[in-house]
Amino acid sequence: MAKELNIGLIGAGRIGKLHGRNINSFVSGAKVSCLAETFLNDEHRAWALENGISKTTKNPDDIFADKSIDAVFICSPTETHIEFIIKAAETGKHIFCEKPIHTNIEKINTALATVRKAGVKLQIGFVRRFDHNHKKVRDTVASGKLGRPHIVKITSRDPEGPPLSYIATSGGIFFDMTIHDFDMARYLAGSEVTEVMAYGAVNIDQDYKKYNDVDTALIMLKFANGALGVIDNSRAAHYGYDQRTEVHCDKGCVLVGNDLNDTSVISTADGVFCEKPTWFFLERYNNAFIAEVEDFIKAIINNTEPPVTGVDGLKSVEIAIAAAKSFKEGKPVIL
Repeated sequence: MAKELNIGLIGAGRIGKLHGRNINSFVSGAKVSCLAETFLNDEHRAWALENGISKTTKNPDDIFADKSIDAVFICSPTETHIEFIIKAAETGKHIFCEKPIHTNIEKINTALATVRKAGVKLQIGFVRRFDHNHKKVRDTVASGKLGRPHIVKITSRDPEGPPLSYIATSGGIFFDMTIHDFDMARYLAGSEVTEVMAYGAVNIDQDYKKYNDVDTALIMLKFANGALGVIDNSRAAHYGYDQRTEVHCDKGCVLVGNDLNDTSVISTADGVFCEKPTWFFLERYNNAFIAEVEDFIKAIINNTEPPVTGVDGLKSVEIAIAAAKSFKEGKPVIL
């Protein structure tokens, strides 16, 4: 029997807690033993104990120095990702890093070179690839039974916007939100993006203008295989988490709708009623969060390529940079 992988978790925000709880509750073959949180407090310590994490520290370097730790989960702010990836690789630890990997291409390439030199695994947290619906769309297109893809459509709308304190440091909608959709577009099309045209508007909260950001976006894409794509984003779909994908091909179309709170349909003289979409990503994608961790663990144990690589992380950032440039300049950007 393979030994249980020892995990160090960096960051105890919403996503860090999600991964920590999932690994220690639902994932076999691995256990989080140490939490590093720069702003560690009593609430973090209590959460760690409640979830079977025996050690806590304010210093992530304690995780890198611990030779018993096999892999790290980097769930800290984006600007820390490169530093922690490099430190993990240099200390021989496999790496799971939340998206985006960073916003600076040169720094990303430096980190990827360090990972390659160290021979460790690096997986980026594009969780939507592991969703049962989106994976079905991708698998159908990849099978070739519908022929060549022509149009890729992605709707991704959050039920409510993040706090403005988050917007201040997130890098903007293309990096903190659409980054998932840029990866999904590549995944569904099976092809690289060659051109981007982005539009944005402030339609929900005028405070976004203070941070040179938008809350509504439409991005048009061209792919190397000739397909065209469109992504629409909103930070406030008040009816729930709106996550739909569609690919139209030579011989037909494959599309998926939202996961609903339940699948009941009530028909009366007044109309036909069904449930709203699940509220947000914790409800919509929790099974996918578990699946992506399981695949990361398998890649380490079996010494295989992770399903979402550092190059995938790089490509999505390149598209995000192009989208931000297109929006600013009001014209298409060639990648």
